[in-house]
Amino acid sequence: MTTNRHVMASPLKVARGFSLVELMVVVAIIGLLLLVAFPAYTEWIQSSRIRTAAETIQSGLQLARAEAVRRNGTVEFVLSGTNSAWTVQVPGDPAEVIQQRSAGEGTSLVAVTTQPDGAVSIGYNGLGRVNPGTAAGTPPLQRVDIDIATADAARELRVTIGTDGAIRMCDPSGKLPEDDPRRC
Repeated sequence: MTTNRHVMASPLKVARGFSLVELMVVVAIIGLLLLVAFPAYTEWIQSSRIRTAAETIQSGLQLARAEAVRRNGTVEFVLSGTNSAWTVQVPGDPAEVIQQRSAGEGTSLVAVTTQPDGAVSIGYNGLGRVNPGTAAGTPPLQRVDIDIATADAARELRVTIGTDGAIRMCDPSGKLPEDDPRRC
């Protein structure tokens, strides 16, 4: 029995890789997927910026309250402008800065509105309760609303401060069920 060790090579070479038509089909499919996904991605980014700003303001308020209790004295939380920048400080001349956050830390596009209008700070006493007056001479903060003015679909958030000093973040949109704890 004889075996042929030589296999005949095919006269046509086998093509490897992608053809131009296949490549263009893949590029078109990727383009369509991006076209569909981009609005949802933009909304997600804007909502993330709003949440980051709200969480940053909430943590600054919690820090001011905790420092007031720890030091058994007055500590203030002061918002800077209409963005999410803030300072936690011990009032005095000059004020002793405990911690600061700038608006450029991922939340520069958000708009912050306060209640009552014109309120920019809140002071906590040694018991962690809200002081009735502030060093700035404005009424103490009761509520901070965080939003992006150009974002229609992004979810607005609100940080509320009770008279007992309790701090809570909630959703003021009214889209959540009545019994949802995230609802304002």
